[in-house]
Amino acid sequence: MISTWRRRRAGRHAGKNQNPDGNLNMEVSIPINFRCPISLELMKDPVTLSTGITYDRENIETWIEAGNQTCPVTNQVLKTVDQFPNHVIRKMIQDWCVQNRTYGIERIPTPRIPITRYEVFEIVSRIMDATKRGDQMECQELVAKVKLWVKESDRNKRCIKFNGTVCALSEAFDAFATDSFEIHAGVLEEILSALTLMLPFDAEGQSYLGSTASLHCMVWILNCGDLSGRRNAVLVLKELLSLDHRHVDALAEIEGANEALVKLIKEPICPTATKASLTTIFYLVSPLSSSSEKIKSKFVEMGLVSLLLEILIDSERSICEKALGVLDGICGCEEGREKAYSNALTVPVVVKKILRVSDLITEFSVSILWKLCKNIEKRDEGGVLVEALQVGAFQKLLLLLQVGCGEKTKENATELLKMLNPYRGTLECIESMDFKNLKRSF
Repeated sequence: MISTWRRRRAGRHAGKNQNPDGNLNMEVSIPINFRCPISLELMKDPVTLSTGITYDRENIETWIEAGNQTCPVTNQVLKTVDQFPNHVIRKMIQDWCVQNRTYGIERIPTPRIPITRYEVFEIVSRIMDATKRGDQMECQELVAKVKLWVKESDRNKRCIKFNGTVCALSEAFDAFATDSFEIHAGVLEEILSALTLMLPFDAEGQSYLGSTASLHCMVWILNCGDLSGRRNAVLVLKELLSLDHRHVDALAEIEGANEALVKLIKEPICPTATKASLTTIFYLVSPLSSSSEKIKSKFVEMGLVSLLLEILIDSERSICEKALGVLDGICGCEEGREKAYSNALTVPVVVKKILRVSDLITEFSVSILWKLCKNIEKRDEGGVLVEALQVGAFQKLLLLLQVGCGEKTKENATELLKMLNPYRGTLECIESMDFKNLKRSF
């Protein structure tokens, strides 16, 4: 297929540059030497391989990253995968675009030359050297340069990430954190900012960022840093806890960590930081933590239950899922359930979320309701169960079993229906015939 551009002239150009036969649909063929041999499209960033064949950079990089070690045209084995910018062809293509601009052809921009792994090795070496000398100013400047490279293109990001940069930055963070948080605050926050652009971390990077000094430093930034610093700190903490659960107990032991995480929810910086904080708290209150019961009690004392319920009233899907996950974890302890019982929003909000938004939200909602009903005292049993019935729990649970759900959620829903059933006598209930046309999801 011959690649062409078509330009339909607007009415105001009808009298200008019109071809002799009056046809307003103009076709311009791309010269063969301007087309990439792989895509047959106009090259925007022509590069030449060691075999002497020129390709568009994006296409040949995709070819090589797929595991191919040969030149697509000559089928020769590549002695090196290095690509050399073909400035002559690129300039010719740009001139051709300018000459044909009347046909709607736009001049291709001069591409930024992507970094090479040798440049990455060099800057990594300089960062490590500056770290050893304790030169925070030079290290901060180098990290800022790395950030600029990463933001230029995905290709740069991959090259930087997979050539030891994350490990070097993590080691530098640990070294400066060990020395002094206050003295090196600038470079520490700059490193965190760069690390958030290169998630997830490798194992070696995790070991440095999960050190005692590094964790204490991130908590300090959560409490004392500026808005961007606090955002970056919680993003890195969330990533660490998701990759290695051993960091959960270490973070839980740091004074001020829980308070800083709750503050990010109470005084939100941005949705990204709120989600990261909720996820971090979720790991802290999960069974993965050996001191989860103690942690849950602390969060209850900070008023997290009421805060979560307020968030759940009107929040987007992702935040809602995370908030319900945290509430489910907190309701696993007696203090958490007591706080939930005493809040008038708990049962109506939780029941409302069943079969709304997503399957995960339904699972968390049923789990929370089951914990509240299963563990209540006899003197309060009627009140909570009747309230759940009044806001439509029985009907929603029946519907949930009809459409299908996970095995654990099905067990909880079935047990909840048994607990609710004795109190239905004086309350209106939807007849089962209303569900006869529902289709199962399995």
